[in-house]
Amino acid sequence: MIISLCIFFFLVALVYSAAGFGGGSSYLAILALWQVDFQLMKSTALLCNVAVVVSGVYHFYKSGHLPTKKAWQLSLISVPLAFLGGYWPLKQATFFLLLGIALTLAALLMCYRLFIEKEEPVIPVDRGNGLVYRIIGGAIGLLSGMTGIGGGIYLSPVLRLGKYDTAKNIAGLSSFFILVNSIAGLCGQAAKHAVIFDVKFVGPLLIVVVAGGQLGARLSAGVLKPRWVAGATAALILYAGVRMLL
Repeated sequence: MIISLCIFFFLVALVYSAAGFGGGSSYLAILALWQVDFQLMKSTALLCNVAVVVSGVYHFYKSGHLPTKKAWQLSLISVPLAFLGGYWPLKQATFFLLLGIALTLAALLMCYRLFIEKEEPVIPVDRGNGLVYRIIGGAIGLLSGMTGIGGGIYLSPVLRLGKYDTAKNIAGLSSFFILVNSIAGLCGQAAKHAVIFDVKFVGPLLIVVVAGGQLGARLSAGVLKPRWVAGATAALILYAGVRMLL
């Protein structure tokens, strides 16, 4: 089982990191289909998120595509709510209901990005202090802590539709958002002693996602255009989400 999981996790990290995402939704979908314990699922997905996006955040920052002021504004409400989400005790049935909804929405958003969204330059529009985006970020942060999804897959389309910043800066902001909220969610789990870390299980997965994330972070969109992989990933997430709901 661990070998097949490593292959899938590497591909997910490779594809998602190139776009500034962590891949939490896909990790959770894969782990759910492999019937992994739900507490181990949350911890594993959040740890893999951190392992993938930390290098991406560094590269976005070094290349000037991470506006730090906006990054902290978006995270101001989301980080404490992600901690609360990680701390919040959930029964298994409630967790899988939330996860099913979250994965189904994530798959639909991926399909939107792949097949509907036009690849046009985004001209940022001044939104003042961005209170609406902070509130939206807070809601995504709460969901992130409760389920293990980093949240970038939800935040990015919202920022693009609102012309919050340029496409590359939005990728940098999403990467930073995933990092801080994943750490906050893990801290919330740790506060209630619910972080499950099986070295033999999680260790190999962390190694392959770091390798995939490092490779993906260094590949530009012009070099890596894995639409077929992303489409298959969206189908996998949708299948897992609908299966949980049913």
